[in-house]
Amino acid sequence: MLFAHHLFVCTNQKSGVGHDVAKALKHALKDQNIKNVRGADGKKLRNAVQECDCLDQCKHCKKGSGAALVVYPDGITYGDVHPKDCAAIVREHLGEGRIVASLLLSN
Repeated sequence: MLFAHHLFVCTNQKSGVGHDVAKALKHALKDQNIKNVRGADGKKLRNAVQECDCLDQCKHCKKGSGAALVVYPDGITYGDVHPKDCAAIVREHLGEGRIVASLLLSN
């Protein structure tokens, strides 16, 4: 299956917040019914969440207690993400195509 979006969540924090963020994102995809979507051509596409050890964004993430995540294919990186932010990321970014500016990391 092809991906509409693939979200990679850093889980390299001592607090374990990355695991909680990944879990909250998966729940939000299911709750908002956009885990599987149809592309413009009618092909079935999937929105997926993947945990990873490091996104090399530590200099940004140490400014807060949350996790970093990157959204592909868009190449957008969010930082200091907490589980409470996940429904908005799924709704706004994946559902509506709008960047969640308050969580956006600038390189």
